[in-house]
Amino acid sequence: MVSGADGAARVVLVTNRADPDSKRIAEYYALRRGVPVENIISLEMPTQQTITWREFVLTVWQPLQDELVNRGWIDSVAMSLHDEYGRRKMAFSGHKMSYLIVCRGVPLRIKNEPSFVSKVKGMPDSPQMRTNRSAVDSELTLLAVGNYNINSFVPNPLYRMESPQQLILESVVRVSRLDGPSAKDVFGMIDGALEAEKNGLIGRAYVDTKGPYPQGERWLKFTAKEMEKQHFPTTQRDEKGTFSIGARFDAPAIYAGWYTTNVNGPFTLPGFRFAPGAVAMHIHSYSAHTLHSDDLAWCGPLLARGAAATVGAVYEPYLNFMHHPDLLFKGLAQGMTLGEAAYYSLPSLSWQNVLVGDPLYRPFQRSLTEQWIRRDEISPRLIPYLVLREMKRLQSAGLSDDALALARREQKERPSLPVGVALAEMLTERGDTVGAARALGFAHYLKKVDVNSWGLLAATVPFLIAGDSAKEGLEVYRNLLALKLVPKALRKQWLKEGIKVAHAADDMRQAIDWENEKTRLVAEVKK
Repeated sequence: MVSGADGAARVVLVTNRADPDSKRIAEYYALRRGVPVENIISLEMPTQQTITWREFVLTVWQPLQDELVNRGWIDSVAMSLHDEYGRRKMAFSGHKMSYLIVCRGVPLRIKNEPSFVSKVKGMPDSPQMRTNRSAVDSELTLLAVGNYNINSFVPNPLYRMESPQQLILESVVRVSRLDGPSAKDVFGMIDGALEAEKNGLIGRAYVDTKGPYPQGERWLKFTAKEMEKQHFPTTQRDEKGTFSIGARFDAPAIYAGWYTTNVNGPFTLPGFRFAPGAVAMHIHSYSAHTLHSDDLAWCGPLLARGAAATVGAVYEPYLNFMHHPDLLFKGLAQGMTLGEAAYYSLPSLSWQNVLVGDPLYRPFQRSLTEQWIRRDEISPRLIPYLVLREMKRLQSAGLSDDALALARREQKERPSLPVGVALAEMLTERGDTVGAARALGFAHYLKKVDVNSWGLLAATVPFLIAGDSAKEGLEVYRNLLALKLVPKALRKQWLKEGIKVAHAADDMRQAIDWENEKTRLVAEVKK
């Protein structure tokens, strides 16, 4: 594994001289992580996200490789010959980098060059695999390997290697990217990772397991189990589609799901934010086709909403050859850095895959025990989620009564919606529906809640109704529907649920008013 200080000293950052943000990001990361400034390499490159193979070789590959050799990062002997793609032939004997980080402004994708297409020995001879379009970052992983065939992919020798030998480590340059819709997003990504590394990752896990292929579903179900094993409060969604816009999605620290083209659901709520240091990924063939949009594809939008790390594909990678989420999150949970876990979970190089985030980031560096001891140093808004995780730990150890006592004590000292709902769930399981409603008796007084807690506040209503407190549940929906900037799709969903609650509370006037509003909204949508 890569140690912090040693790993930082051996990080090399690459910037595009033509993009001012590129150097700013590199210098900021170097300052925050303790990377020597002399490890920054600036090259003149195209500013487009998509480039040709000729542009890639002339402006990225060859100048970068030459610079790495000149600075002693790559051990090699140069030859006077070039291969058919224009790359200088070299005899390599390894490299000394922990990670190569490319910064915003460095091109993202390489277009397919038909004149270079050829069959690769040992690879399936199919039109899908016989292509040389790829991610820039994925090609750079082979800077210290030499003149490989650029068509199809190269098997990753680090795949499933928990403790790779030094010789194998020196054969692959692990590449990560500091990129996103804006430079501000990238700075936030760096800061979020460092905050979570200091305090430990805190929040909830959300895993959407239902997709088009059984293999992917198995990966995601394993991911959910792994997060539960780490005592993270976990929501696993098994229905078709993605999380709805009204779903509970508070304090998302872990997100793994699939399968839609563009970001949707709760992520589209105005002001939605991930927990600091969140690791989020969405399986889709073009999830990283662009990183510079906050609403197209998935990787860019996730980063724009505060995720500290993600993985994705710039072109169609095919399911087997992309990052496997089960291995990614297993690696992180075992204490790997983001970079180690990413390459542990990736079968293919010279292909379509990118890792976006600080590769030195270790989200599970602090144990739950350490977090619990230091909880007074943690932001008050995150403490309830640390309480939830400790409750999960107690329950898994067969100490449900202790977990219940902790929830009661916490609600008495520091009332919160997350712990209140967890307490209501435990009391309901014990048949105490009235007690569950009483535990959430404060919910109907909450007129303003953070956008991430909208779904959580709505989740209190079934407990209130079950505990003969339908009037309080009705007040919750009145408060929700009084909020500003609620998207029409969510307002329609809340109106539908609110009408049911109004009937349960015997408030026919409110039910009729909301029914009329819902009818108007439906008519507007049709227009």
